[in-house]
Amino acid sequence: MKRSAATISLTILLCGVLICLVLPRAGRPVAIPNRITLPADGRFHSAFLVRAARHVTLSIGEFRYTAGDLRLRQIDKNTVQAQLRSPVMPQQQVVRLAWKNRHLMVLAQFVPDFADSYGDGTPDFLRLHTEEDRRAFRAWFTAIAELEAAKAKDALPGEIDDCAALLRFCYRNALHAHDAAWPAAEHLEALGGLPSVAQYYYPDTPLGASLFRVRPGPFLPEDLTNGSFSQFADAKSLMLFNTHFISRDVHMARPGDLIFFRQLEQNSPYHSMVITGSNADWVVYHTGPIGKAKGEMRRVAMEDLLHHPDARWRPVAENSNFLGVYRWNILRDGD
Repeated sequence: MKRSAATISLTILLCGVLICLVLPRAGRPVAIPNRITLPADGRFHSAFLVRAARHVTLSIGEFRYTAGDLRLRQIDKNTVQAQLRSPVMPQQQVVRLAWKNRHLMVLAQFVPDFADSYGDGTPDFLRLHTEEDRRAFRAWFTAIAELEAAKAKDALPGEIDDCAALLRFCYRNALHAHDAAWPAAEHLEALGGLPSVAQYYYPDTPLGASLFRVRPGPFLPEDLTNGSFSQFADAKSLMLFNTHFISRDVHMARPGDLIFFRQLEQNSPYHSMVITGSNADWVVYHTGPIGKAKGEMRRVAMEDLLHHPDARWRPVAENSNFLGVYRWNILRDGD
């Protein structure tokens, strides 16, 4: 009996020690767990809990943190869930937040992620996972296209010499960090005030400056280095490997979508246009070379394009030269 009583006493003591180690002491909240591993995929993840003793009430408004990619959600009166957006570059971060005069720290390890949820060749870390980022991309992409269309011919960036070059220029700069130096560097001073994509900034992704897929097939880890992605892609590659088909009805388009044509009698048969306007009622495009001339930027009302004098350029289902409306793969989570 004495041995049994001693065993029970020791068990109670050990349980007490464990409870003290696990539960918040003196009302101090703790992060559970304080070490996490997440995929570097650019998504928001439920990362950890902040929990206090039952007699302590936690309120989201009482927390302070500097990480812009951290969101808090109230679970109950003494539990808060932290949602953390992963970067797209594998790395280690220390997440710090404070409640009143209490400071918490969580060590976050972000590991490489090579998922391709749609099997379209675009890695998930490039896809824009929030509606805010998708709106920001569309706004910048169309605004840049409109601005270039409004410029005098001799003010157009030298790299924009055909329809595909316009797409590459607008796409790349829509994903750029729009800091104070960027507008002057790209001669886009007229743009400002638009929110930028927050998930990542070009070229700070595992693909670096090689944003455009140029080979068929789903994304594989070796595609990071085997030439499957490039800084250059022609109109055909942009359509086949970087966008997905939406419809042959232009009324299904949204601003920032693209329309493609295939004119077999031309040297460069694939041609693209950017859909702009708040109601997707305009198109902007570069003609490409016209004879021996360099060609030019044009902005045309969708209604006028639908009644183009040359039926080959009408974006209507009856026109076999019209390939349809396409959307960038990085916007696919919103479809």
